[in-house]
Amino acid sequence: MTLKTYSEICASLKSDQKVWLVTGVAGFIGSNLLETLLKLGQPVVGLDNFSTGHQRNLDEVQGLVSTKEWGNFRFINGDITNIEDCNEACVDVDFVLHQAALGSVPRSIADPVTTNNTNVTGFLNMLTAARDANVLSFVYAASSSTYGDHPDLPKQEEVIGNPLSPYAVTKLVNELYAQVFARTYGFQSIGLRFFNIFGSRQDPNGAYAAVIPKWASSMVSGEPVVVNGDGETSRDFCYIKNAVQANILAATAKSASAKNEVYNIAVGDNTSLNQLYDLIKDSLSVFGVSVESELKYSDFRAGDVQHSLANIDKAKNLLGYTPTHNIDEGIRESMAWYCQVGTKAK
Repeated sequence: MTLKTYSEICASLKSDQKVWLVTGVAGFIGSNLLETLLKLGQPVVGLDNFSTGHQRNLDEVQGLVSTKEWGNFRFINGDITNIEDCNEACVDVDFVLHQAALGSVPRSIADPVTTNNTNVTGFLNMLTAARDANVLSFVYAASSSTYGDHPDLPKQEEVIGNPLSPYAVTKLVNELYAQVFARTYGFQSIGLRFFNIFGSRQDPNGAYAAVIPKWASSMVSGEPVVVNGDGETSRDFCYIKNAVQANILAATAKSASAKNEVYNIAVGDNTSLNQLYDLIKDSLSVFGVSVESELKYSDFRAGDVQHSLANIDKAKNLLGYTPTHNIDEGIRESMAWYCQVGTKAK
């Protein structure tokens, strides 16, 4: 079967409406999915309890789409740990994009019970509700943390190690439940192992902010930039538009061989934290920000892996995934947002 390109899939959606459910719709990835789907003319149901998402993200999306497109959005203020909310959200839905979760390795170490309740019980609720509603497709946000202590690079989907944090355990359990639902009930799903997604609407504030928004905010404000470790820790940073593409391709995948699988979603290149600092600094200078923030090195964080790099051949071959943005391009677009909007979000 010849795979359609992402552009071809988007063009076909404009003439073939489906109903999409996005959980965690007020969050970083969820709101970007919402924006893209509404611009493609798709009806979207959004579920969120605002535990980590923000109303301002939905307000921003509303300002970026037309009145007609916004009219295709129905929001449910609900919680994935409540099965009734999940059942309500899945009514008459074709495609589920399950993004709701409590992220952050440090958060899970500080409070493993709450992380488990949201990421495991919540996931099982959504999987069950989607199965009972006979949705056409269920795509969920998996995580590169599943690779744990396995040392080999690049990371291959079939080879994982031991989890290094409660968060990693929850994301591995998600994959196990998905496999069991496929074998037991014939309910098909696709997991996307995200590698360090970044971009607009990623929250720079809070104790568990991701490195790129946190550093961007610090640099714009002239505050010190704190590096966990010696700065040689590396990650396969992946821009949000690549993640959006992967979700839509996975949801609309037709081939049976593409279903009931997990895929690495990244760019296939890694960047050290020291290199990342220079990239952000150079991009901010384009927008007239003279960065004077000092680099301050601290201890490595518990549960962190030293290096991360993905092999993305499987996603390319079975989903047609082709990243449109490398880290340089993604950083430039992200810094435009952080200079204009992001640092004002408190």
